[in-house]
Amino acid sequence: MRARRADAIAANYAGGRSRNDTGVTAPHRNTRGIGPLTEVLEINDIDQLSLYQDDWQSLLATTSGADFFRTLDWLQVYWRHYGEGQQLRTLIVRDGAATIGILPLVVKQYHTRLGNHRVLTYPLADWGSFYGPIGLNPRQILERGLQHLHASHRDWDFIELRWVNDVADEWAYTSPAMKEAGFEPRRRAHTEIPILDMNRAWDDYWASLRSDWRRTCRRNEKKLAQCGNISYVRHRPSGIEIGDADPRWDLYDECEQIARISWQGQSEDGTTLSHENVRPFLRDMHLAAARAGGLDLNLLYVDGVPVAFHYNYCYRGHLSSLRLGYDPQFRDQGAGTVLAYQMLEDSFELRDHTFDFLPGSLGAKKPWRPEVKTSYRYSCFPSHLGRLGLLNLKHRFMDEPAEESEPLVLADSDSAN
Repeated sequence: MRARRADAIAANYAGGRSRNDTGVTAPHRNTRGIGPLTEVLEINDIDQLSLYQDDWQSLLATTSGADFFRTLDWLQVYWRHYGEGQQLRTLIVRDGAATIGILPLVVKQYHTRLGNHRVLTYPLADWGSFYGPIGLNPRQILERGLQHLHASHRDWDFIELRWVNDVADEWAYTSPAMKEAGFEPRRRAHTEIPILDMNRAWDDYWASLRSDWRRTCRRNEKKLAQCGNISYVRHRPSGIEIGDADPRWDLYDECEQIARISWQGQSEDGTTLSHENVRPFLRDMHLAAARAGGLDLNLLYVDGVPVAFHYNYCYRGHLSSLRLGYDPQFRDQGAGTVLAYQMLEDSFELRDHTFDFLPGSLGAKKPWRPEVKTSYRYSCFPSHLGRLGLLNLKHRFMDEPAEESEPLVLADSDSAN
């Protein structure tokens, strides 16, 4: 049914009509480079994207490096909480009747010392590590999508595609695709992300860790056991499609309880599970993740009392560590380390392939020996700013070291960090 309705929308706008109150923009047909039947359909209404749920799921399964943050489930909940003031510009790339790629984009306001700017970017807002086109051929998807944008009405001041993976086959296609579409991108590092490759046996991985860290993990486990009986609970429902979508709110509430008394919870401007500025969003996302089979909740107990949590999203063996915390009463016993140790061992047993620690607190994650990868941003600045304005804008966003540049503070404070 979704496929037929999606085809009907495309057929309805094949005559070249522009965006209207349906939230759909007329297809832009390819005139350069890629198959003659390729066209781009632009979706501006989040509700219209549900028509492409099946296509989104099947294409994401073929996408290199895909994680939960690229699911439609993520985007729908994110948009419900933070979409106000942003313009959705999701591009559906079609070859005849088949959808071959999806390029989710948004236009949002950024505030800098140079004033307000409308920026065309990916809808991630630093919640996850990487983002990009959805489908088997990301360069083709990005190129066709940007060709559509180059030929359509511009409601943005400049383009900044952030969160591009440093893996050769991902960053290598971004610049050529942007140039082929008529843009001149500049590239710079955005942030560093520790990623653990789990495509090996647990014993081999454990032996690769520093001996002093292995001793620390075991010593902490013994110290914690002296406080009472240790038990570990992992809740990873398979999703509503197979009748396993229990969100286990009792477990989530225990995670919130720990977050509230942890050092993160004491921060006035934090974004842990218990902070009211993100709490409604994270609870809605928790329910969506459980229904989608994207939830991975881990808790450690001592004599039945929760002392540490590690809350992740998962997608086909790719884990993204969203939030974690521990009861400060068990700091000396290393409750958080014990939980991480048991969780990672269990993940190897479950044959998960990737653990994304997400950016931040790199020093605390290094003992687990992840590979530190870099995400990049690709920026395109318009010529209409004039020479002085263009130089100033490039200086602010491109020429200063990343750690010294002014963060782009969002008006709706939807950033994860």
